Amino acid sequence: MTGINPVFQWKFIEMGILLLEGGCEFQGKMEAPDRKALALAGGQNAKVVIIPTAAAPDNNSKRAGNKASEWFRTLGARNISALPIIDKASANDPELSAELDRANLIYILGGFPGYLDHTLKESRCLDALLRSYEKGAVLAGSSAGAMVLCEWYFDPAVKEIKKGFGVKKDVILIPHHDTFGRSWHSLYFDKISDIRCIGIDEQTGMMNQADRHQWAVYGKGGVTLYLKTSIASYKTGQSFRFQ
Repeated sequence: MTGINPVFQWKFIEMGILLLEGGCEFQGKMEAPDRKALALAGGQNAKVVIIPTAAAPDNNSKRAGNKASEWFRTLGARNISALPIIDKASANDPELSAELDRANLIYILGGFPGYLDHTLKESRCLDALLRSYEKGAVLAGSSAGAMVLCEWYFDPAVKEIKKGFGVKKDVILIPHHDTFGRSWHSLYFDKISDIRCIGIDEQTGMMNQADRHQWAVYGKGGVTLYLKTSIASYKTGQSFRFQ
């Protein structure tokens, strides 16, 4: 795979419920997938943990975390924490990682994917996040948060494809697919034509089901699968298998 930086690779297997969203989270059309994720995590009493790290470079992490907390509060959640993980030091804070260890629903916000990746990779907090997911916590990410959960992601700040956290194997994700994201597809396929690509529209999410390879589409737009020899699109209410 020429043009890809060799970096740390997680030895991790897909375990639980995963929600990937295309951006513009916390708007009306995102109520369906987020409410479903909350229900699967245990309902009103589920421990919801927000990770606003990707918003830290423009000093927006606190506001973004507060907005996310208020959103889940409107969905009925009662136990919500927005963790101030803004740099390497806080990503290795044992108290913050303990919060993630106890989480039932972990939601990673959008922003700067490269910063999110650099800050969390090889940290206590990422280890705790993966442990919680392995134990059955629902793991969700929007835009940058969804990008780094996949095996590969495109960092627009440096225009490079990098290794992500690998929760969703053999995949690279295009967020904001119905607006500017679609233009990234050619950049992806020039370098990694043997890896599957998923495009997710804004205010749209895809979530796997009890059968971890069966996915349902929620929200305003659609999900586009760029396969080796074909393109398939799915709208809200439709489901597909993706392994």
